[in-house]
Amino acid sequence: MDQFLQHVLNGTVLGGTYALLGIGLTLIFGIMRVVNFTHGELYAFGAYMAYMLVTLAGLDFFLSIALAALLGVALGALIEIVLLRPLRGADIDTVMLVMIGAWIALQNTEQLIWGGVAKLVPAPFGNQPLVFGPVSVMPLRLFMLGTAVALLVGFYLVINRTKLGVALRATFQDPDTAALMGVNVPFMHTATFALGSGLAAVAGALLGPIFLVNPTMGDLAGLKAFAIVILGGLGNIVGATVGGFVLGWIEEFGAGYLSTGYRDAMGFILIMVVLALKPQGLFAAKERVG
Repeated sequence: MDQFLQHVLNGTVLGGTYALLGIGLTLIFGIMRVVNFTHGELYAFGAYMAYMLVTLAGLDFFLSIALAALLGVALGALIEIVLLRPLRGADIDTVMLVMIGAWIALQNTEQLIWGGVAKLVPAPFGNQPLVFGPVSVMPLRLFMLGTAVALLVGFYLVINRTKLGVALRATFQDPDTAALMGVNVPFMHTATFALGSGLAAVAGALLGPIFLVNPTMGDLAGLKAFAIVILGGLGNIVGATVGGFVLGWIEEFGAGYLSTGYRDAMGFILIMVVLALKPQGLFAAKERVG
């Protein structure tokens, strides 16, 4: 039982950052109908920005996490304005090809700037675990979980309790009617892509101190984000949140009771099962984007 509880805790910690990844991707798809292939690279961008700000600029670790998220928001807004806005109304194949090109360009730019040597983001936490009864957790992982939960709650409040959230949901439901009601739909698209990118970047910044930062780290993260979105139902924010935690638990239990070599495979096996039994996702019947 002690081992089981430890796996639950470890999966919950990992699931929080997965949920941030999944929400960002499903938000972009739900409102803009864009399959964002750059999502994994925005995750890697956040990790590299945290490394640069902490190691090279010498800034405070916690401030660096916040700045990495803001830089992710800025990069996302730039991608939407430069690449996606001119393609509004274009066919989905064209948009997908452009986003795949942007994904490759971002990854090669990271390779050019940072090289192929993996890097680690230093964190100001000790190596002594915190013990809570039968389970223990490193302070860094506890910080990750707390930050992820705070961001998830904050995102929920923004979507459901602010004018921006109302405008985003209106744009998702009927962009033409939203425009007639005074909603700046082009700005909503930019805000959506920027917000989703910021969530991906902060997920990378949070995981940077745990996993090594390298130019290809976004590939697997992007695949997992798509898996979370499929699991929760396309465009469903609640489903993406739950899907992120479910993926974290599945990976942790797979690594703990089978083999660590199967950690990444377990989530995709789950996705195949879900697609076979319920192709629309586990939460597709629920209200989306909100």
